[in-house]
Amino acid sequence: MNSRLARRGLLLLSAALMAGCNTVVMNPSGDIAAQQSKLIVISTVLMLLIIVPVILLTLLFAWRYRQSNTSAKYDPEWDHSTKLELVIWGAPLLIIIALGMVTWIYTHKLDPYRKLERLDENRPLPASVKPLVVEVVAMDWKWLFIYPEQGIATVNELAAPVDVPVQFKITATHAMNSFFIPALAGQIYAMPGMQTQLHAVINKAGKYEGFSANYSGAGYSDMRFTFHGLSTEEFAQWVQKAKAGQGELNRANYLELEKPSIKDPVRQFANVDKDLYHAILNRCVRDGEVCLDKMMTVDANVKNAMNGKLGNMLVQSPQGRRPEAEICTTPTTTTAK
Repeated sequence: MNSRLARRGLLLLSAALMAGCNTVVMNPSGDIAAQQSKLIVISTVLMLLIIVPVILLTLLFAWRYRQSNTSAKYDPEWDHSTKLELVIWGAPLLIIIALGMVTWIYTHKLDPYRKLERLDENRPLPASVKPLVVEVVAMDWKWLFIYPEQGIATVNELAAPVDVPVQFKITATHAMNSFFIPALAGQIYAMPGMQTQLHAVINKAGKYEGFSANYSGAGYSDMRFTFHGLSTEEFAQWVQKAKAGQGELNRANYLELEKPSIKDPVRQFANVDKDLYHAILNRCVRDGEVCLDKMMTVDANVKNAMNGKLGNMLVQSPQGRRPEAEICTTPTTTTAK
């Protein structure tokens, strides 16, 4: 019975290990995701330099100093060893320093807001290459992708040409969400009234899964889309196919699309209101709503005007400009008299 359970356990462990050999995160098709997977490997190896010896020494000590082993030296008065202290404290300290340096370098190198400098580890980014701009909107519970330069939009379908940098501008309608294509790059949060960015490139043609990586309500688990890595010619055909459709994404249609829905089919829009993403980002799609950027501009102008007026009043004072402390204390002194 015990041997049968042991065999089953080994089979389950082997299946788990083999299933993890071809995970997308560790075997991606985009350069940014490939560098992130390398960081995971380096960090794991550095941590295992401590974890593995600790586990082995724990087992060794348990076996060496077991009760039945009477040959093991018993020294209850022992309390210090300089060599052991150096190993116990020095090794973890060096690993932490190395791990911190690697993490710091990759954090800046893989900053999602940073423009790409290469297509992959063997090819720098040509200066003449222009990035493809995609505006991403996380909705309840679907994804809207707007291609401003192509004048099209899609729901739950995304495409980009291979070896062409893509600049994603990401926002959300109501709930905070997370945009994640494991084969392309790490997840980036999408927040209402705010814009986050991601620069990435896909290096292999194929179909890849994208989804929401942040719980946002009832339809969260079905908030998935397909990302197509296409050749330049295939991407042009894909754009033309979208343009040949009849759908138009204006503000009125967007307000209907914005209503919560689950498991939405793929849709394409041949025409898109050029100011729609700006209105979504600044939460002023409906008529009569004041855009957030305009509101902030007005507030800043009023604040600057008030500061300027106060400054002029101080300059034009009969007593001239005086230190702030003197201005504040003069009335109090007069009242006391």
